Amino acid sequence: MSGLTYESVARFAQQAGTVFFGLMFLGGLIYALWPRHKQAFQRLALLPLEDDEAPHA
Repeated sequence: MSGLTYESVARFAQQAGTVFFGLMFLGGLIYALWPRHKQAFQRLALLPLEDDEAPHA
């Protein structure tokens, strides 16, 4: 009988998914905290507070 059982495949998928999404989270965190992007994020953070150019009807 093969060593591939449902339990072993499920365990591998859970562990691989955790590692994958952990790396994706770290990549996003590094991107967001990289000093080169600070000015753009500060500008975008103030965007909701700016007045609209044309009033809505």
